Amino acid sequence: MKTLRVVTYNIHKGVQGLGPLRRLEIHNLSHAMQLMDADVLCLQEVRKLHHREARHFPHWPQAPQADYLAPAGYEAIYRTNAITRHGEHGNALLSKWPVVQHQHEDMSDHRLEQRGLLHVELDVAGQRVHVLVVHLGLIRAGRGRQLQQLTQFIQREIPPDVPLLVAGDFNDLPAWVARQLAPAGLKAPVSKPCVTFPSRLPLVQLDHVLARGLTPVSATAPRGMSWARMSDHLPLITEWQLASETPAC
Repeated sequence: MKTLRVVTYNIHKGVQGLGPLRRLEIHNLSHAMQLMDADVLCLQEVRKLHHREARHFPHWPQAPQADYLAPAGYEAIYRTNAITRHGEHGNALLSKWPVVQHQHEDMSDHRLEQRGLLHVELDVAGQRVHVLVVHLGLIRAGRGRQLQQLTQFIQREIPPDVPLLVAGDFNDLPAWVARQLAPAGLKAPVSKPCVTFPSRLPLVQLDHVLARGLTPVSATAPRGMSWARMSDHLPLITEWQLASETPAC
C-alpha cells in the first residue's frame, strides 16, 4: 500500500510585508518545499513573472517560481489564473511522480477576481491519480458557484472509479466546504480542523485537501515563527493511503 503525502500551500507570491518593508521569502519557501518531503505539493498565488518585484529584489529568481520551488527530481506544472499590470500568477503542482497530462479551466466569478482550476493526472506507482488545485474567491456566493463548477468539472472530466484529490485555498471553513463537495463524494482527512490562517496567529482553516477513492491517514499544519514569516497561510500537510486502511488522525 502506498502512502501519499499531499500538501496545499498558499505562498503569497513569495513576498511578505508591505511597501518598502516587504521582504523576499521565495528562497526560504524553496527550502521548506524540500523539508516537507511531499509526494505532491499544491500551491496557490505562484508568480510566473513580475517585472516590478524583479527590479526591486536583487535576488529575485530568474526562473518562474514553480520551477524554482520544485525540489530536485520533481516535475512542476503551472497555469496562470490572473494577469496583472506587472506580471501574472496562478496555481502550481509539484510532483514527485510522473505527470501524465494536465489542463486548466477558468473559474473567475467576476472580472475583479481572476481564479482558475489546475487539473493534473499523475502516475503513482502505476496507478492513475487525479489532482485538482484551486483558489476560490473572497465572496461566499461566488465561492458557491465556483464549487458547483468544480463539481461539474469532476463529473465531466474524471472517471468515478479513479482516485481524486482536490486541494487549495478555499477561503472558507471546513464544514461549509465539505457540504458543498459532498455530492462529488469528496471527504476531508480528519474531522478536527487544522487552522492555517493567519499564519502568525492561526484561528481558522481556509486551506483544505479532500479526496475520493483514498483513505485518510493524517492532517497537520506546522506552526512557528519560521512558517509565519514565509506566507500569511500555513501549509496543510495530509497523508492518504491508496488502499483501504483504518485512518489514524
